[in-house]
Amino acid sequence: MDIGGAVATAEISVLSEAPVADAESLTGWLRGESELVGRVRRTGLPPSPGELGSVLDTVTVALSTGGTITALIASLRIWLAHPRRSDIRLKVRRDGGPSVEIDAKRVKRADVEKMLRLALEEDHEQHQESDAGE
Repeated sequence: MDIGGAVATAEISVLSEAPVADAESLTGWLRGESELVGRVRRTGLPPSPGELGSVLDTVTVALSTGGTITALIASLRIWLAHPRRSDIRLKVRRDGGPSVEIDAKRVKRADVEKMLRLALEEDHEQHQESDAGE
C-alpha cells in the first residue's frame, strides 16, 4: 500500500464462518473512521494452484505516526462489541511484529484494547527486543 506518511501496515485476518463477508463488513466499518480514510483495503493470500482468485479475508491498514493506531484500536474494539459478532475471531499483527488472536466470545472487553496495543504499537516491539538483549 503506497500511502504518504505510512510507516507500517497492520494485517487483520477475519476468522469466522463467513470470513469474506465479515472482512467486507470490517473494511466498511474502518473506512468510516476519518483517521483511516484511504488507508484501508481488503487483501488475502494468493490463489492456490487451480483456484481462480484469492480469498479476500484480510483487512490491511496503513499506519502512520499520527493517531491511526489509536483510531484503529478504538474502531476494532467497538466493531467486535456488536452482539452479532460474537462468533468472530480476529488475528491482528503489525509488519514484522507479534500477532494476537482475539476471540470476541471469549476475550473480556477490557482486555481487547491491551491485546490490540500489544500487536500494533511499535513501542512494544522495541521493548521486547531490548528485554531479549538483557
